[in-house]
Amino acid sequence: MSISIPQRLADLRSAMTKHGVHACLIPSADPHLSEYLPTRWQGREVFSGFTGSVATLIVTTDFAGLWVDGRYWSQAEIELAGSGINMMKIQSAAATAHIDWLAQNLQSGQTLAVDGNVLGLATARALQAALEPKQIILNTQLDILDEVWSDRPALPDAPVYEHLAPFAVVSRANKLTAVRAQMQAKGANWHFVSTVDDIAWIFNLRGADVNYNPVFVSHALIGLDSATLFVPLNKVSPQIAANLSKDGVTCQPYENAASALQNLNANATLLIDPRRITYGFQQAIAKEVKVIEALNPSVYNKSRKHPAEAQFVREAMEQDGAALCEFFAWFEHAQTQAETQGLQRITEITIDEQICAARERQAHFISPSFGTIAGFNGNGAMPHYRATANSHSVIEGNGLLLIDSGGQYLNGTTDITRVVPVGTVSTEQKRDFTLVLKGMIALSRMQFPYGTYSTVLDTVARAPMWAEGINYGHGTGHGVGYFLNVHEGPQSISGAIPNSDMVMEIGMITSNEPGIYRPGKWGVRIENLMLCVPAQTTEFGEYLKFESLTLCPIDTRCIALDLMHKDEIDWLNAYHQDVLHRLSPRVQGDALNWLKERTKAINK
Repeated sequence: MSISIPQRLADLRSAMTKHGVHACLIPSADPHLSEYLPTRWQGREVFSGFTGSVATLIVTTDFAGLWVDGRYWSQAEIELAGSGINMMKIQSAAATAHIDWLAQNLQSGQTLAVDGNVLGLATARALQAALEPKQIILNTQLDILDEVWSDRPALPDAPVYEHLAPFAVVSRANKLTAVRAQMQAKGANWHFVSTVDDIAWIFNLRGADVNYNPVFVSHALIGLDSATLFVPLNKVSPQIAANLSKDGVTCQPYENAASALQNLNANATLLIDPRRITYGFQQAIAKEVKVIEALNPSVYNKSRKHPAEAQFVREAMEQDGAALCEFFAWFEHAQTQAETQGLQRITEITIDEQICAARERQAHFISPSFGTIAGFNGNGAMPHYRATANSHSVIEGNGLLLIDSGGQYLNGTTDITRVVPVGTVSTEQKRDFTLVLKGMIALSRMQFPYGTYSTVLDTVARAPMWAEGINYGHGTGHGVGYFLNVHEGPQSISGAIPNSDMVMEIGMITSNEPGIYRPGKWGVRIENLMLCVPAQTTEFGEYLKFESLTLCPIDTRCIALDLMHKDEIDWLNAYHQDVLHRLSPRVQGDALNWLKERTKAINK
């Protein structure tokens, strides 16, 4: 029998009283600071009922609040109803308003508990800076959830597998050599890595411990001539262990990682990334060890795709585009049948099923790269909406259907959003669609000098909307992995404060996804993935530009042509010609007919 949220909170408060704890902080995090969490560490969702990917839950003896950013306000309002948890609105996931709240609302001498094993080091430092002046005690030694979460899942046990040639373009040995060179350049002879996508990339291994991301729970300690992978040993086959051994990599039990840090030699110099390690692991480092804090070398290395990887991604985009042609051809036919013959109506759930089925027919497909977002009208106004069996809409009547989906292929990761018309589209909806399209085209066409921060480019996509007094509450673009996480750094086209890690580099793959959201009415988002490539070199220096990777028509039936300039129409027509040219050999029948129809040139 499922346990209600009020009962879970009551159990939590009882344990807090037992341990002399006045407030409990539950972040959306695991020991690897992952974006998407194995079920064992989904405590924030279990104790709040909120299913969005990012939020922070704070529970005191007489208050419970969930700090959630603008992407999720509508969703949180629905999911928190009747839970006794207050929605605390913040503007971005990076906001620290919950820390300010704790400092203002806890009294001197009171204790805040948070599991240090899932608390990011940077967050721990922010908490200490805010709480210590108020003499509020921070207890990071207590995993209070483990005491009250009676049905807590065990560690995931899916097997680890190798990402092999030809798709694994750079060998494990060469990746380790590159990481070690960067360690030495920083003066380190050891490097501790907890982020699972970095580990998967370095060791050319993949797994299935997290939905949608082909990664596995593990930590790694890399020396100048050896490396240790801390992983549940039942997940690694003898053959993979032997292959790792050839490259100087040994496997130890997952739970040995902290003790390995405690046992480092006194003359060790350890490189850690303060934004990618938990407070618990930082505290485990032997006190006599010298610590250097800097970006994990692998974060930067894996963001710049090898030219051969980029070519494989282009192939994956063609496969993905062919799958989408099949899906959209099916959708338009099924929609017509539902309207004219009274056949089975299409729902948002059906959309998810059919789009996944189309991708599964493609070579090298492994899984979706995230949960499909199919939102009709008002549901599309929730950027991270997810239809469920108990709550979803039928696709009928008039309006806009927003579909954000993606695939994990051995040769690349895809992420695309398209909006299509259902019935009659209003003038206001066409206006919003066109403003979003204008922003997306502007960023797609951008040329910029080498050394430009990714954050600087954010305003390019927003400008057409800003001119009309419109904005959106999420970033414009995120990095995308190579058969890895659909969200990766260090680049981010957003309003984030830039740092030296956020320079756009050749080989980076980044999304381009501006949007407009009218709560309760409709949402528009158009998304392509782009590859950063050389543009030209002039007397003023080296310039870069974007190559559009995603291949799928943008529905011209939703465009208000009077708002489009000739150069924007020219770009769209050229894009559609490229889509037609590259996808035609991969589709046939209804899918090919649909492709030809949706890529027809438009004129003002």
